Amino acid sequence: MQIKKLSISITFLMVLAVSSFTAQSNDDKVSFGLSLNQDAFFGFNPMMTASYSFTDTDALTFYGIQWGAGSSGASWDQWTEFGIGYNKTIGNFNINPQLGFTMGSLLSSGAQGRGVIGDGIVPNLTVNYGSDKWEGQVYAGYYAAFANETVAGQSTNNYVHYWANLGYKISPYFSVGAHFEELYLSGGETNGGGSLDRADGYLWAGPYMQFQKNGTGLRFSFGANLADEADRFSDNDFYRLTFFIGL
Repeated sequence: MQIKKLSISITFLMVLAVSSFTAQSNDDKVSFGLSLNQDAFFGFNPMMTASYSFTDTDALTFYGIQWGAGSSGASWDQWTEFGIGYNKTIGNFNINPQLGFTMGSLLSSGAQGRGVIGDGIVPNLTVNYGSDKWEGQVYAGYYAAFANETVAGQSTNNYVHYWANLGYKISPYFSVGAHFEELYLSGGETNGGGSLDRADGYLWAGPYMQFQKNGTGLRFSFGANLADEADRFSDNDFYRLTFFIGL
């Protein structure tokens, strides 16, 4: 029943989006972005974004993340995320609430069962800031189990993932800044009774450097994992490399 409702909801949203596209066929209103990311926990996780502008300050947005491209996502049954949202520009801020859905097994069974459509639901918010001298981003997402594919003794998983960064533009092509990020298991329901306790994944903090020209660039972030070594489920230091391009 959940999958049926999910399919109907996604289909309805896509019909509305396509209707909007065909109503005003102007290539200048459509934009795409590609980000090739690799980090110490998720591995390779490319992301594609798309937007359709209604006005100078309002746009319909889409995104997709191929978590399954990395070793972790592959073991979660080719974990895949797709979402849709709405971006509002206010001054130097772009505020973009979105609703995503995951396909795979991480949330619906703790990566113990089969990969399913509607594995999880992901309400999330991204706020970007850009001025002549400063750049920044805040992201917060809640990954909640939407399906339950557990058997006795297995548990669904829910996660909280958020980060914040702020950088200074030394030149039009080069900037430096600081990044802070956390991922933790917030809980889950166990088949047969009981629930999961919170478990820390990682708590990353460190600097970044970025080279950029006309929407294309390279960012390298690195630092320390500040989560308690005895309890965290990610042992690696913090490092991430990102190539991005506006299409």
